[in-house]
Amino acid sequence: MFPLFIIKKNNMEQKPKQSTENFIKDVRRKTRRLFSSEQKILIVMEALRGESSTAEICRKHGIQQALFYKWNKEFMEAGKKRLNGDTTREATSGEVTQLRKENQRLKEMVADLMLRYDIVKKSLDILE
Repeated sequence: MFPLFIIKKNNMEQKPKQSTENFIKDVRRKTRRLFSSEQKILIVMEALRGESSTAEICRKHGIQQALFYKWNKEFMEAGKKRLNGDTTREATSGEVTQLRKENQRLKEMVADLMLRYDIVKKSLDILE
């Protein structure tokens, strides 16, 4: 038979505990708040109005001041690029022409199908 102390020792063995620092990091990682772009803009705009200090706004929304300043910088740079006209176009003029032709072709197809639908509908009404 096994000695009693060996059985107790085996039953008490469990997973090694993680350090306190790792536990805190895991909790922060799992509870991290994600802000939408609209929320970020509203927070930056609130600060630009100047009704309250940056520190008050950061406390109110539960964010670090460094994060706020990062959002503020991104907001200002995006506005500057837009005013300078540095936006990239989504399609070239050739692509736009091609899309317009395809759009016209699809409109004609829809019109043709609607005419056919009306003809079939009227013929069914006559049969009844």
